[in-house]
Amino acid sequence: MDSEIILGTLKKSGYKISDSPSGADIAIVNTCSFIEDAKRESIDVILDLIELKKKGKLKHILVAGCLPQRYGGELKDELEEVDGFAGVDAIKVLPALIKRLAKGHKSDIILREPRYLYNDRSPRLSITPKHYAYVKISEGCSHRCSFCIIPAIRGRHRSRTVGSVIRESRSLIGRGVKEINVIGQDTSVYGKDIYGRWALAGLLRKLARLKGANWIRLLYGHPGHFTDELISVIAEEGNICKYVDLPIQHINARILKAMGRPTSPEHIRELICKIRKKIPGVALRTSVIVGFPGESNKEFGELLDFIKETRFERLGAFTYSMEEGTSAAILKGQVRKSVKRSRRDELMVLQSEISAQNNMRMIGREMDVLIDEPCRGLKADDKGMFLGRTYMDAPEVDGNVFVKGAGIKTGDIVKARIVDGYEYDLVAEKVQRRE
Repeated sequence: MDSEIILGTLKKSGYKISDSPSGADIAIVNTCSFIEDAKRESIDVILDLIELKKKGKLKHILVAGCLPQRYGGELKDELEEVDGFAGVDAIKVLPALIKRLAKGHKSDIILREPRYLYNDRSPRLSITPKHYAYVKISEGCSHRCSFCIIPAIRGRHRSRTVGSVIRESRSLIGRGVKEINVIGQDTSVYGKDIYGRWALAGLLRKLARLKGANWIRLLYGHPGHFTDELISVIAEEGNICKYVDLPIQHINARILKAMGRPTSPEHIRELICKIRKKIPGVALRTSVIVGFPGESNKEFGELLDFIKETRFERLGAFTYSMEEGTSAAILKGQVRKSVKRSRRDELMVLQSEISAQNNMRMIGREMDVLIDEPCRGLKADDKGMFLGRTYMDAPEVDGNVFVKGAGIKTGDIVKARIVDGYEYDLVAEKVQRRE
């Protein structure tokens, strides 16, 4: 999302966008620093660009986003070849900053208290396929989970207005978007800061009733604020995907308390039962953290047992990342990396078995599939195979459906019969209807 706004802002200011760093004068790296892997990936990209600059294939490098917001001074000292650093709130001043860099002037570190919030008038250059888009309804987070650095980087939670979200979504639908993915660091408390109440359910109801809205998908709903009203809206509106993304992080009471999560094991279990009862066919997605400081074998076993019992349709597992500036980083009992990796691997083996069993039960069902792209590099007898997704799969994070049939195009929603299943993916054939 931020990258699309940056690109749109620069294009509106008259800058030409290049597909390759080596074909540009200035390279901008929009970074993430949420966990160690994200930081490492960002740094690797920056170092690659520095090599291009040393070879004379690039004139200037600008590092933007979360990494400079968090480590601005350190980055400037360590990466002397970088010409400018801009934090998460500097999007509006990027054109002026780039103009300065183009004149050969290095930039000071531009850091401000995060307050920026894009709206329906913000320029945006899409980098996703034309048939789906992300709509960020809020920015920042006011929770204080002990393992999470997001509030320090992105600022306190702040919501866009309902009107702004509706106008942007209507515009996207008018340009051919079939699937709108509603996102935010914490979508479930949307509206509390500007309306004095949780307003997500009402927003989703209005989105669902937009003319031409095929799929509306909600992501990142905190289990502490997933209300009965929200469950009812997802159940009742036919074009809201029956897909609930509910990051629980753990199920052990002591660890949840140490994580600063305002949910008990009892609440999580009751909420999941309620969701499955009131939303028939729901796909439940969650994320969990293994290796949190002090996590014992018994507590990890409790998490495994819960996953066996609950059988989530979709699950992502992360090893705990010790982030400086968080209260969990100073807790005693930090778990060894090898143990964390082993626990994650064991958990994902379990989940792959659950997922494979779930997928095999899908065989024979007819489902709507949104086509994302044609399969690449297939054998001659596999021509006409496409990659798509059911309502149970969010883009870029969940599995795929391999669909074969005549007359399929990217962006279509086709009726397909599931004919086979694997650990995370399905195979389907387009249903040919008689006229």
